[in-house]
Amino acid sequence: MSADGMIADDTGHEASESNRTPQSDMAQPYMALALQATCFAVNAAADRAAARVRMRASIDRLEGLIAGSKAFIGPDLRLVQLPEYLLTSYPTRDSIAGWREKAAIAPDGAIYQRLGQAAERLGVYLAGNAYETDPHFPALYFQTCFVIDDRGEIVLRYRRLNSMFAPTPHDVWDRYLEFYGPEAIFPVADTPLGRLGAVASEEILFPEVARALALRGAEVLLHPTSEAFGDGDTPKDIAKRARAIENLAYVVSANTAGIEDAGIPAASADGGSKIIDYRGQVLARAAGGETLTAYAEIDIASLRRWRRRPGMMNLLARHRPEVYRDTAGHLRVHPPNGFARDGEPARSTFRRAHEATIQRLIDAGIL
Repeated sequence: MSADGMIADDTGHEASESNRTPQSDMAQPYMALALQATCFAVNAAADRAAARVRMRASIDRLEGLIAGSKAFIGPDLRLVQLPEYLLTSYPTRDSIAGWREKAAIAPDGAIYQRLGQAAERLGVYLAGNAYETDPHFPALYFQTCFVIDDRGEIVLRYRRLNSMFAPTPHDVWDRYLEFYGPEAIFPVADTPLGRLGAVASEEILFPEVARALALRGAEVLLHPTSEAFGDGDTPKDIAKRARAIENLAYVVSANTAGIEDAGIPAASADGGSKIIDYRGQVLARAAGGETLTAYAEIDIASLRRWRRRPGMMNLLARHRPEVYRDTAGHLRVHPPNGFARDGEPARSTFRRAHEATIQRLIDAGIL
């Protein structure tokens, strides 16, 4: 430990001691809800103003759903996870500029303020996902996971790093780090509900994301998603349990209860919201439709005792990240800074980059 209270790893990087030292075990159990709610898309909205009308109506509706859920579950409902891009759905025929103008919200704008007011009135931590503008990157938007506390303040903002058809910080990596620094890449919020981290949608299939958050102390992995769900095991469903087991973390995963007005069959992304404990046990699971049935108790004190318990299944304590550094740290699968400095990428840019990455892996003998 250095003199200023920082802990350095063998690469010379430092992290605050508070991020590495467990908090008091006095954290009280509370209820969490993966709210399975219908997404009302803004894709067909004529303009920004029409889209904002629909988004505000969705927030009003959600506040009622959460209030009713809290009345049913009880006053100890403290954490509510909403599905992925619940206020807008995903872009279909819109250009980057078109979707940014129509559906992306400002980090300090009226939509976040309205969500904050709802969280404060309801007395819950509200976790969600939205497309968000950034003044440093005016030609882009980023898909963002957020947590708003029970005072209406944003305490966590994580921007998705792996996306097939949307801009990410990695696409403007050097400039993003220049503006925000490395601490913004895998943020973890230290709250009375435990240390919260967010994993966006299909990033649950990328184990490195959840592991990076866990190595920064995350105890609850918040997972907004909008996915096809059925009777069989889906890749995402398997991954949710795996990420919980690997990282000794709760996973709170909320799926949409269908998407209206997006040009696809409404129930294409419906069902399967769940809460999984740090041993991979499914504590609660929803079927289809709008429902509050995916709620369960989160016991952070129990999780912390388990994490400190020596044993074969303490996988987080058995992890050896340094042995992977030379392989994972130097391999350029998807090079950073793929977007021009100030230009707006076309939708076709994403597919061309993906195809070039596949060819690069073939050339390297990996595929």
